[in-house]
Amino acid sequence: MLDGQDTDAQTLAQGWLDRFATARDTGDVRQLFAEDCHWRDLVALTGEVGTISGPEGPDRLAKCLVAANATRMTLHPTMVAPQQASRAGVDVIEAAIAFDTDKASCNGILRLHPDGRAWTLSTAIDTLRLPERPPEPAYAKDVRAPNWLDNREAERAFADRDPVVLVVGGGHAGLTIAARMREHGIDTLVVDREKRIGDNWRLRYHNLKLHNQIGVNHMPYLPFPKTWPRYIPKDMIANWLEAYVEIMEINFWTETNFDGADWDEANQRWNARLTLADGSKREMHPHHIVMAASVSAVKKLPDIPSLANFQGVTVHSSEFEIGSEWTDKPVMVLGTGTSSHDISQHLHAHGAKVTMVQRSPTMVVNVEPSAQLYDGLYLGDWENGPTLDERDLLNSSFALDLIKRSHQILTDEVKQIDRETLEGLERAGFELDYGEDNTGWPMKYRTRGGGYYFNIGCSELIIDGEIDLIQHRDIDAYIPTGVRMTDGTERPAELVVMATGYEGQGALIRQLFGDKVADRAGQVWGFRDDGEMANMWTRTGQPGLWFTAGAFSQCRIYSKYLGFQIALDEMTRR
Repeated sequence: MLDGQDTDAQTLAQGWLDRFATARDTGDVRQLFAEDCHWRDLVALTGEVGTISGPEGPDRLAKCLVAANATRMTLHPTMVAPQQASRAGVDVIEAAIAFDTDKASCNGILRLHPDGRAWTLSTAIDTLRLPERPPEPAYAKDVRAPNWLDNREAERAFADRDPVVLVVGGGHAGLTIAARMREHGIDTLVVDREKRIGDNWRLRYHNLKLHNQIGVNHMPYLPFPKTWPRYIPKDMIANWLEAYVEIMEINFWTETNFDGADWDEANQRWNARLTLADGSKREMHPHHIVMAASVSAVKKLPDIPSLANFQGVTVHSSEFEIGSEWTDKPVMVLGTGTSSHDISQHLHAHGAKVTMVQRSPTMVVNVEPSAQLYDGLYLGDWENGPTLDERDLLNSSFALDLIKRSHQILTDEVKQIDRETLEGLERAGFELDYGEDNTGWPMKYRTRGGGYYFNIGCSELIIDGEIDLIQHRDIDAYIPTGVRMTDGTERPAELVVMATGYEGQGALIRQLFGDKVADRAGQVWGFRDDGEMANMWTRTGQPGLWFTAGAFSQCRIYSKYLGFQIALDEMTRR
């Protein structure tokens, strides 16, 4: 059945949609779905982000379609046409679909097994039906009236009002949701403790670049220029975020600390406390707080009792900037993730005598081509291929089970491509792993925010002995001048860089909101039982508290659905 041309794919997809429309009316849709089917809803029918796998999914889908007064599903009139594709090692017919509910226009992706039954179906909200805004006058009748800049400064000041949405954190995660809120016309303020917009990138280590290509990392509404490099340096990112705030008219307060908030149950709003740049205090009462402090929210500093003996310099990787002052000096970098390798390579380039200390097995994948293979939907022809919106819809249509299967296939392929590098590392004593169930680095990121390295040259330095490698278990104790090994030998160090990662946003919640809110909100990051990210971009157990974080692509895609949920909540208040 999958040997035909695209016309056959269109016929098969349209035939399934016709049968589904009939079965929906009779209430017997389960026969049209495979036993291992997955329905993923992105706010369109359930009002939240969730996945139902197995036979119960079709029945729930049918009920939700009725409850939402959904129109008949059709092939999408403008998105990529039905096609034959291979997904997670399975040949399928893949088609974009469209339908309406009483609140929104929606789209999604349908995938059919060779036997004609649906394997996966995603339903995603795309456009809310809102009253038309009155047209903006071309010119004010009174030429003395405030101009655009006057109005922007007044809007940013929040002198006589509170925001409806308070976003805590002004990196790419915070800015993407703020831009979405702007589109919905919902008054939003972003607060960040850094001195300048973009400093959360600008102040990181000297040689940092993104490790995936530019096409994956665009932000909503404003794609990066075509003239930019494939791998964007940190300072270009920082400057882009600063420009993005101005262009997208995002209200942003720098040097502002979020001191915490209490939930006002009676008024369904927050009592949020801020310390401003001048040291003054401000209490605000937003309906919603979006925590956008990133996966890298709190430094992770493992308890190493003997480390207190060390009399040299100890810094976390987030505090490390440049290695020129360590030329010809012995240094140790604790950890073997991406930051550890990049900092070690940077120190080596400045002539430092570097020892990397491995604490646990780590996945290593060459940045090209291997690391990029996991972003396959964003590779290929950008001039004639699917648009960014279409690729995002395809990307967000997969249930976790399918993502894992796909990544297992890719990881096996990557091992063969990188075989020479991996064998060399093992000879040097480097301990490798490939993620839980061989699912590769993306699953490591989604569960622990690290545990992998995109090789841009440091692996070769380890293989060639230019950078020393020791296992942390072979350290007996830290001493004033370095470490003493279990065999009694000593290794000198004047600097220890703790490239030990971050705790994530969950570590902040009890501190900022208290135990009651933290308990109601629950786990942040990692996976829920249904395979969705825990409390990310969707409703939490605590009303009015939302979370966003992750890579540029995750924030771009899921800020859209987070924004719709907040907008729908605000519609019920009116």
